[in-house]
Amino acid sequence: MAAAWQRPYLNIFKHFRVEEWKRSAREGDVAALTDARLKGTVYRIRGSIPASNYLQLPRTGTQSLGLAGRYLYLLFRPMPRKHFVIHLDVATQENQVVRISFSTLFKEFKSTATWLQFPFLCGAAEGSLGDGAARRDLMGAAPADVRWTCLVLDLPSILSLYLSRRYSHLKSVKLCSNLLVKNLCTSDLVFDPGVTFSEARRADLACRGVAPMPREMAFPVPRGQKWHDLYDYIRFPSEGSKLSYDSIQKICPGPAAGGQVSKDPQPVTLTKAVRDRLSLIHQITSPKAMPRRRPVITRSIPEVHLTAPGSPAAVPAGDQELEKTQRPHSAGDIGQSAAVGDGGIHVYAHQRSERTIRATHTGSEERLLPDPILKLRMIIGFGGCSTKWALWTRNNAAVVYPCHAVIVTLQIQTGEQRFFIGHTDKVSALAFNGNSTLLASAQAGPLSVVRLWDFPTGTCLSVFKTHVRSLLSLSFSYSGAVLCGVGKDGHGKTLVVVWNAAQVTRGGEVAVLAKAHTDVDIQALKIAFFDDTRMVSCGRDNIRLWRVRSGALRSCPINLGEYHSLEFTDLAFEEGHAAEREPEDRMLFVCSKSGHVLEVDYKNVCVRTVRRLLPAESRGCPRQDKAGPGIAINSISFSSTFCATGSEDGYLRLWPLDFSAVVLEAEHEAPVSSVCISPDSRKVLCTTAAGNVGYLDIQSQGYNTLMRSHEDSVLAFSVEGIWKQMATVSQDNTIRVWDLASMQQLYDFTAADEMPCAVAFHPTQHVLACGFDSGMVRTFSLAASDLLVEHKQHRTVITGLTFSPDGNFMFSCCLQGTLALYSCMAQKSHVLRVLGNVVVRDAGSGPDALVVSGDSRLLAFVGPSKYVVTVMEACSLDELLRVDISILDLNSTALDSAVRVCFAPAPRGELLVSTSSNKILVLDAKTGRLVREVSPVHKLSCSSLALSKDGRYLLTAGDKVIKVWDYRMRFAVNFQVYIGHSEPVRQVAFTPDQRHVISVGDAIFLWDFLALPAERSPRAEAPSSESALLPGAGQRRSGFSCVGRSWRNDLGEGSSEKLKDASETPRQTVPLPLLSSPPCLDVSSVHQAGCQSIFSESDKEEEAGLPGSSRMVANGDKDATVRVVESVRSEELLVVRPKVGRESSRSPGESANEPRKETKSPKSQCSVRPDSYRHFTPRFKASVLPQNFLSPPAGSEFFKLKGVIGYNGNGRGNMVWNPDTGFFAYTCGCVIVVEDLHSGSQNHWLGHTEEISTLALSHDAQVLASASGKRSGDSHCQIRIWNVQDGVCTASLFHHETQVQAMAFSRDDRFLVTLGDYSDQTIALWNTYTYKLISSTCISEPVHDVAFSPFSHRDLACVGKGAMMFWLLEQQGADVNLKVHRVPAPDVLGPVELTSLCYGDDGLLYSGTNSGQICLWDTETNCCFMTWEADEGEIGVLVCGRDRLVSGSNTKRIRLWAVAAVQELRLKGADARSSSVLLEHEITLDGTIVSAAFDDSLEMGIVGTTAGTLWYINWTESTSIRLISGHKNKVTEVCFSPDETHCATCGEDGSVRIWSLGSMELVVQFQVLNQSCQCLAWKPHPVVAWGAESQHVVAGYSDGTIRVFSISRTEMELKMHPHAVALTAIAYSTDGEMILSGGKDGLVVVSSPRTGMTIHILAEHKGSPITVLQCTRKQYRDFGVEGGELWLATSLDRRVSVWASDWLKDKCELLDWLSFPAPAGPEGLGSLPPSLAAFCPWEPGTLVYVGFGMQKEALFYSLRKKQVVEKISLPYFATSLSLSPAARFMAVGFSEQLLRLLRCPSSEAQDYAGHDDTVHLCRFAPSGRRLLTASHSAVLLWELTAS
Repeated sequence: MAAAWQRPYLNIFKHFRVEEWKRSAREGDVAALTDARLKGTVYRIRGSIPASNYLQLPRTGTQSLGLAGRYLYLLFRPMPRKHFVIHLDVATQENQVVRISFSTLFKEFKSTATWLQFPFLCGAAEGSLGDGAARRDLMGAAPADVRWTCLVLDLPSILSLYLSRRYSHLKSVKLCSNLLVKNLCTSDLVFDPGVTFSEARRADLACRGVAPMPREMAFPVPRGQKWHDLYDYIRFPSEGSKLSYDSIQKICPGPAAGGQVSKDPQPVTLTKAVRDRLSLIHQITSPKAMPRRRPVITRSIPEVHLTAPGSPAAVPAGDQELEKTQRPHSAGDIGQSAAVGDGGIHVYAHQRSERTIRATHTGSEERLLPDPILKLRMIIGFGGCSTKWALWTRNNAAVVYPCHAVIVTLQIQTGEQRFFIGHTDKVSALAFNGNSTLLASAQAGPLSVVRLWDFPTGTCLSVFKTHVRSLLSLSFSYSGAVLCGVGKDGHGKTLVVVWNAAQVTRGGEVAVLAKAHTDVDIQALKIAFFDDTRMVSCGRDNIRLWRVRSGALRSCPINLGEYHSLEFTDLAFEEGHAAEREPEDRMLFVCSKSGHVLEVDYKNVCVRTVRRLLPAESRGCPRQDKAGPGIAINSISFSSTFCATGSEDGYLRLWPLDFSAVVLEAEHEAPVSSVCISPDSRKVLCTTAAGNVGYLDIQSQGYNTLMRSHEDSVLAFSVEGIWKQMATVSQDNTIRVWDLASMQQLYDFTAADEMPCAVAFHPTQHVLACGFDSGMVRTFSLAASDLLVEHKQHRTVITGLTFSPDGNFMFSCCLQGTLALYSCMAQKSHVLRVLGNVVVRDAGSGPDALVVSGDSRLLAFVGPSKYVVTVMEACSLDELLRVDISILDLNSTALDSAVRVCFAPAPRGELLVSTSSNKILVLDAKTGRLVREVSPVHKLSCSSLALSKDGRYLLTAGDKVIKVWDYRMRFAVNFQVYIGHSEPVRQVAFTPDQRHVISVGDAIFLWDFLALPAERSPRAEAPSSESALLPGAGQRRSGFSCVGRSWRNDLGEGSSEKLKDASETPRQTVPLPLLSSPPCLDVSSVHQAGCQSIFSESDKEEEAGLPGSSRMVANGDKDATVRVVESVRSEELLVVRPKVGRESSRSPGESANEPRKETKSPKSQCSVRPDSYRHFTPRFKASVLPQNFLSPPAGSEFFKLKGVIGYNGNGRGNMVWNPDTGFFAYTCGCVIVVEDLHSGSQNHWLGHTEEISTLALSHDAQVLASASGKRSGDSHCQIRIWNVQDGVCTASLFHHETQVQAMAFSRDDRFLVTLGDYSDQTIALWNTYTYKLISSTCISEPVHDVAFSPFSHRDLACVGKGAMMFWLLEQQGADVNLKVHRVPAPDVLGPVELTSLCYGDDGLLYSGTNSGQICLWDTETNCCFMTWEADEGEIGVLVCGRDRLVSGSNTKRIRLWAVAAVQELRLKGADARSSSVLLEHEITLDGTIVSAAFDDSLEMGIVGTTAGTLWYINWTESTSIRLISGHKNKVTEVCFSPDETHCATCGEDGSVRIWSLGSMELVVQFQVLNQSCQCLAWKPHPVVAWGAESQHVVAGYSDGTIRVFSISRTEMELKMHPHAVALTAIAYSTDGEMILSGGKDGLVVVSSPRTGMTIHILAEHKGSPITVLQCTRKQYRDFGVEGGELWLATSLDRRVSVWASDWLKDKCELLDWLSFPAPAGPEGLGSLPPSLAAFCPWEPGTLVYVGFGMQKEALFYSLRKKQVVEKISLPYFATSLSLSPAARFMAVGFSEQLLRLLRCPSSEAQDYAGHDDTVHLCRFAPSGRRLLTASHSAVLLWELTAS
């Protein structure tokens, strides 16, 4: 309601004197003019830029108009053919400023939380809206004949209707060009400009809230004319938009405000112009409260009447608001209308009064029952603002204390609580009158109020403002007539206020008696119980007496003398009184922080006695000396016989009145903040600073704790149903466990340096899990009160922690987005899998970031971005579904983000998502489709939500309130609201028995849930979740092997180096659907652009082309010698006749140097790599092929290749799979690996000597073609043809000069087409019967991919720079003609590279581009008829099958598209649109997609990435399983486990990987970010015993650190930093008790893995990197030295040191020092080969050395003879060396891609191929029967065939 000075209306221009421009502002072209028609002054605002030409009220943005009138009247006229803008800033009762804007510039209605934008449709003259085109013209600038308009804005209704906000006042107005404005006015009345004063009096409109327009606001109307014929009247919102809110104040009592002038309105006929305008206004401005998917259900349609302008219906000035959920959003809103001036007709839509009554009656019945459905049962908490307020009731049976915003009365015998609820902020003070009938409570905060309560009934008698910013103390007089308070005013000065409360019990108001400011500090103030006008206060340095006299509050100080500097804390009058003494003849006792108690004579205003209380030396004997610190007393209370004090040392002490000795004391863990003796003097109430309330029973000398509470906000809780216990965590760093029945505290765990932030009970075990802000997750056994295990998978605050309902798994996530899965089958949980960047980062402090479905199958959370909700399979963390929340609301102008998620009971299969726009979205958990939405839920976002087990009720928390909803939303009002919390509610949930609700935030609230059980409720539908879920859960568990799973997951250490990627999950034994398949999902929404991968490793591609390459290639098009001709469709295609007719192939037995005769067409040379990752670039290497090769005789090989670890992610299309035959092959370096997917066994096809670039499999899967680069000395690269049945190479083809980019077989397998790279630029066609070259054509530009048509062997196509090339094969006898048609890419794509292609059904061809588009071509017309944006990066892989298409790109994503509808679009040609192409699913992998093979239906397939990984993809199950994995970068070390069941590798990517030698699968990976792992060693067999627990590896890193990893526990056990530079070698001592490490600086360090201490630092090799460290056993006195261990160190400068050690005695003695000569400078060597040495296993006391020297040889040096005893000649300088511990074999690797095995002592040698680069590592197994070799990233496993 407007203020009195604003009634009945306020002329804004006149009141603020706009013409003076002192209280208003103008900018730009603003001028005052005289308007001849209006006969008065108007203001013209014009200019092309509205923001620079405006009139603003008030002058500055910091000021406010403060106009509270409901209606704003704006009299203005838009300028013809111009646009205008009007901004109104209005304030809400929630202290929020909302801008309301109207403009002809706006094309559609837009809404945010702080801005409403409405399009303004200017009315035209009558008859100008004849057709639809004219109606569309309303949008935009004003017409030429626009009229003066009276715009009436109902501001409260606008805020309520569109934002659910309550209007407070108009803050500012800004009128922007271009318009003329006459005036502005605000009022609570509805002014009708068409009604005269005389008509208003006759119709008695005043009592109905309707009045004629004031004369100073009216437009002139000539005699004989009507107002509506000359001007426009627009009211917004229209009067029919009634909102049933109770927040609108009544303006005029009685029914007149909502009555109608015409009781029987006469229908009128609307002109088409009016109808068109009405419809258009409603379409634009009608608020959309519900999504489009939700149908509008109208229970009944009200009758609508139209009234003529002569008797307009009164606009109600009362209720105008409506629940959003009841608001239709169609063009013809029920109950809405608009008044439009057209031909003198006003349009009003009314609901008859009978309808209104009937609706109200129905709504009262259709609501959530019972009402209330929640009843507050108990609050665990105390204090909030202060812990010093706790009072006894007069009957000694109960205590009263504040708990944040609630006042609690606790019965001390029964524990029953009663509540006083009404405060909106924390209660800062309490006071009782003498007989406990009146209770006063003060509220803290800037809006400090005091409430007076009738204590017996709990009724609030009065609420009044204190005008004190923070009220710290209250005191009631004994009679209750006077109340006194102390606080601080707005300037921080102490203010004492005295109120008269004598009339409050009779319904009167509380009045201020007196108040006074003071500069003194006041800690306590009390009214004298013998005189209501007298008060006493104390504080720092003062004790004062106060008195109210003649309306003034006066005070006088007590002369304290030498005690004037004490800090006084509390005071109390002595109790009891003698008849001979006057009432004021009283002693006053004041206590202090120093232990002094002053006895003050109140009557004589002087200090009588001063005592100092000191801590007792022995019980009952206080110290009499005054030395030392006294007892810091916080509170004092007196009875007639004794005194009680509470002190800072935590003691409650009882004293006699003379303070001679302590009578009784009770010790607390925290300082005592208040004491209060009960009225019967039998009990002493005590509160502590830690939030505890208790009392001391004097007779029994027993202490009873009434309440324990957290000292700070409660962050989360968990409830379990077996032991009926609840656990809470708080910001006070404690974890507390409570008994649900009694709510008494059972356990208290304190973390000193960490704050617990998440907690969860195990469903079946008595185990509690807790997450901390340090990232630690700990599990506790409550039965044993013991810590079970600590998990260190996270590095920052834990935001989610939960168990699966079946208890098998635990999940945790942190603020950095890491998600961890644990197995909880045993009591000690262990990690199964950790994923990085999957949960949304910065998720806030919510405790329930992770939720598991009731059947334990699904896990849901918000992530990886705040706009996406992800659903995973709970047992494996395989991603099943992603839903993009931001795109679900098509009408929203802002992106909506998800906040919390919750699963509905399993039978419903629904997932609830609360969003930032205050909605709850109900999604189908299987498909992700939106089922329905609830809006608005809370004013702010919903912080927590929970569903009852029967699925009938929904709990939400937000805005410090709790709401209970009917889940099916069946009623007119579907929720109930409950208040009580003074801080945001962190979490709310049902107890397991569904009988209670618990909410936490500032305190712990326990509510009784009063709903009828499901079996008694007639509306219940959902069955019990337990009975429905148990069978499914059991089936799920039976299909999962936890033991096997634990070995096949990525594991790592707990610090920053410990990230584990989702990409590291190895494949199952067979890539077939599991028995426990996840549910089939229909939909997965698109990942957000720019969203980080859910995997952790950085996978930046290195294939980026050089800038400018596209332009250089384009120049080749103009070369006249090029045979590729670009032509228009009408021209005849040119024929290309190759000049090659001779065979260009040879069998493997033929000479490699046989000349090949062919003639190639001239070609334009292009040496710049194109801008496409799809184009193959070989990895750089410096190695060369050997000149001589000693091949072992057939059948006499020492070793055979057993297995290969790795996949070459640098290849392109280098993996093939035929789903019909099961043939599966891929490349690793120069080896083709053929693997049986069922058994995992491998066959290896050797023959290539260089890196294989691509593979092609014939359609019958009988022939495989492989291509590699040219060997050194060759002029052409090699293509090998393999017989798939026996793995024999049947032909070798040589034609292309550099690299083969792609190959393809024709549909009938008669032809093979091969494509050269950007340097070769040739396309060759081969006859697969003879493997003769049929045709070779030189092309003018690089081509990236080629494919034969699946429908004709004569058609093929290839893609290149900006064009598609269609080829046609015409064979005439032995001659083959090639016709080619080059078609450029559509112009809309711009300059692009076409990078990939595949044929679809019925003559369709798909091609991808390097900018992310997919083009669809018609091969019959050779034209592109459709394109769509398919990805953000280059599309390098396309696979089509039936009606689906798979695309793979360098954004690491593969996407599945539904393309069934594209056939219908072919007829449309260039007009086709991509809306019919749907994205079905998407999976993000660990690298750029380089190869893919799928079955015909595209349901399953295999995909290869640049990370060196092959993935099995199942679209039906939405799973991706790792089939093959390997290192992407160089492998730096390999070693065997002692039992030879596993091997370990490490690489420059910072990973340590453990592999199973039986299956060649990755078992464990330890990842360290931003570091390179340079060396590692496996711990040898322990001396005592060997078991799984002792399997360890140690690794050295480039930052100088050493890490010890436990294989069995899959975690890092130790991290040391003994080196300042990178490590280069590491080894265990023979007993595993010491670690020897060598660095790049030549230092050798001996460390203890048990303690992490450095034992020795040896600097003999300083200055040269250590290359080898090796330990071996020796006899104790062997070589004349003590110790049982011999070890050597080798450095790059050809020096070897040999040491003897006894680690137990801390002895390390240099035994020998070797230095090997070398020539002055190496000739022909790019870098020096390493110096390597090893102990000879078969010759004790002998070591073998290889390295750069005078000769290429291996030297055997005897430590006993001190000389070289044997030399073995080598073909080259060695790069790796290993000696077999069992057989007499020596393995030597060379940079010439050669591995040589030497049998000693005969020196019989055999050479082995299979490496495409330097063999830089070779390591024998302990048994000598296996050998590991490494060449760059490929690891080869060899097995001994002969002894």
